[in-house]
Amino acid sequence: MNRTSVEAYLRDGCGRCDKYQTPACKVHRWTAILVELRTLVRASGLVEEMKWGSPCYTLDGRNVVMLVAFKDACALQFMEGAALVDDEGLLEAPGPNSRFVRSLRFRSAEEFEARKDLAARLVAQARVRAHSGTKLTVEPADDPIPVELERRFAADPALSSAFEALTPGRRRSHILHIAGAKQSETRARRVDRCAPDILAGRGFHER
Repeated sequence: MNRTSVEAYLRDGCGRCDKYQTPACKVHRWTAILVELRTLVRASGLVEEMKWGSPCYTLDGRNVVMLVAFKDACALQFMEGAALVDDEGLLEAPGPNSRFVRSLRFRSAEEFEARKDLAARLVAQARVRAHSGTKLTVEPADDPIPVELERRFAADPALSSAFEALTPGRRRSHILHIAGAKQSETRARRVDRCAPDILAGRGFHER
């Protein structure tokens, strides 16, 4: 992983795969836009560092925003983007389970030109938030309960009651583990595995 400098990142790539230091590195697909984004973020006064193989911009040691490159886009990734005002609705969650991070993606030079003023406003907003020291809190999402778990609850009221007594985070950990299996039979086996922990008041990752 490239942890040396942003210059090395732009020249050689992130170092997170075997395409490091080759023309096939995804960073090279977006070099021009990444350079522009770097200039934009540095103008905000945030401190430039390298973390996790990507440029990261901090304030008083607090991670605020990163530059990231994907196959189909590059992006500004706001560490507490869920708290930013996004009237245009262009901030995207990196994945279905992302609670805080939000990305402003750029899929072409034209899209960068159309969004660069918004990017500057979001960076300024994120900096103000980081300077305030406000901590982001997000209510746990109501994830759908897998049907295999619902069936088990119907047959086992004690398990259902124990599940409802868990904290939202612990309930969610079991739901995500069970729902992550593609096959119904596998999800059912995961229900069996989770049941003792649910009855003991533990989350999936607690042992």
